[in-house]
Amino acid sequence: MSGNTSTAKSPLNVLKWLVAISVVSGAIVGNQVYAEFGLLYRILGVVALFAVAFGVAATTTQGKAFLTLLKEANIERRKVVWPTRQETVQTTMIVVAVVILVAIILWGLDSLLSWIVSSVIG
Repeated sequence: MSGNTSTAKSPLNVLKWLVAISVVSGAIVGNQVYAEFGLLYRILGVVALFAVAFGVAATTTQGKAFLTLLKEANIERRKVVWPTRQETVQTTMIVVAVVILVAIILWGLDSLLSWIVSSVIG
């Protein structure tokens, strides 16, 4: 475990994170400084600089771990069994029926309590 933390805090990783943060900061500042340029050019510049910053950050230990996590999550996502159209429609109809039933019960309870309070108050 200590070997993992020493590589996570190695000077090269710290330098890469500083470069990535600097590139993102440069993109934000450059967007403000070059406001006279067209919006499309500024958007393309910011997207390009963010891509460079992501590329630099992805080469760090934490970045590699994050990319591994994304790959594993994608594999798990593929394993999900999605419901068929018929199952979705049936489930939706059950939910709608329960909502209507609860609404009628609450309306009846509200009417009953309103009638009781108006009888007591007079």
